[in-house]
Amino acid sequence: MAAKLQLIATAPMGLEAVVARELKELGYTDIKVENGRVSFPGDLIDICRCNLWLRTSDRVLINMGEFEARTFDELFEGTKALEWQDFIPANGEFPVEGRSHKSQLSSVPACQGIVKKAIVEKLKGTYHTEWFPENGPRYVIEVILLNDVALLTLDTTGAGLHKRGYRKHATEAPLKETLAAALIQLSRWNPSRPFYDPCCGSGTLPIEAAMIGWNVAPGLRRSFNSENWPVIPEELWEQAREEAFDAVDDSIPLEITGSDIDPEAIEIAKAAAKAAGFAKEIKFHAAPAVRMTKTGEYGCLITNPPYGERIGEEKEIRRLITQLGRLYAEMPTWSFFTISPTPTFEKDFGRPADKRRKLFNGRIECQYYQYLGPLPPRNRD
Repeated sequence: MAAKLQLIATAPMGLEAVVARELKELGYTDIKVENGRVSFPGDLIDICRCNLWLRTSDRVLINMGEFEARTFDELFEGTKALEWQDFIPANGEFPVEGRSHKSQLSSVPACQGIVKKAIVEKLKGTYHTEWFPENGPRYVIEVILLNDVALLTLDTTGAGLHKRGYRKHATEAPLKETLAAALIQLSRWNPSRPFYDPCCGSGTLPIEAAMIGWNVAPGLRRSFNSENWPVIPEELWEQAREEAFDAVDDSIPLEITGSDIDPEAIEIAKAAAKAAGFAKEIKFHAAPAVRMTKTGEYGCLITNPPYGERIGEEKEIRRLITQLGRLYAEMPTWSFFTISPTPTFEKDFGRPADKRRKLFNGRIECQYYQYLGPLPPRNRD
């Protein structure tokens, strides 16, 4: 496979720029940012690296082709013309998923059926058989119709990239690991500063911070659908994993703390931190947010407090936000970062945020409120 692949890192709404920045830091330069995705050319090794390293993307796809499709015939012929045999073996399992928006072909089940039929016809010509057992590696195909243009993709990831492999149990309404990583990357935190989450739940924000602090690739403890694909040599995955293991720097001291009012959540958080390899590095304890004890100067408090839509009563939520505002007033060197859908957040907190950014926690529209304290003084050594 000599030609470059067109890869897509899918991005949650509002985080496209964060995913693009991650790709640039990984060394990719020819990047195109669109709604919900970031496209870039790559080779087979880049499928391995991006699945292992991307913290804020949902999955890594191969762009198999894009073409106009106003009729079922156009969809069939356009799909059949693509090089499916380059990836899917004779025993490959290839389910088809679909979406349609502002397109004449609006019946998603019908479009899925047409795409499946077209791929079968293409593979018949390659493998000279009328029947495919589909009992081998998994190749999830998606057809996306937007403004009468069909985009056909192949999913290299499998279970979404937020599934890092360290969380066996979760509290009610957990924060997705990909969003947690984005909140940290959008903050001013780095491992030289204290980190505190007073509403840590099952520990996602502290654990993601520790992974960033030690440069641990988030996909190191899990597997991916494309690891089983014959087209990607096993040694490429071994090479990418070796690179990731070599990049870990566990010599960096971390000052990361998480607390929560629910002792059961703290036990879940401790188990997740242990599974992630940070049992000793992250301090967890049960305590109300208002009893947070400051751990040094120039720290970052990053938190996802309970939402009225999901847990608790509105009055309690607003009281908690007021308590966070008082903590901020008592901690003049600290920066506070909070994601919340509460429309009265700034009023309850007691001051307007220095910066705000619209983000989505699942389907809930939120604001990321950023209160920027002073940066740590530079060492003059």
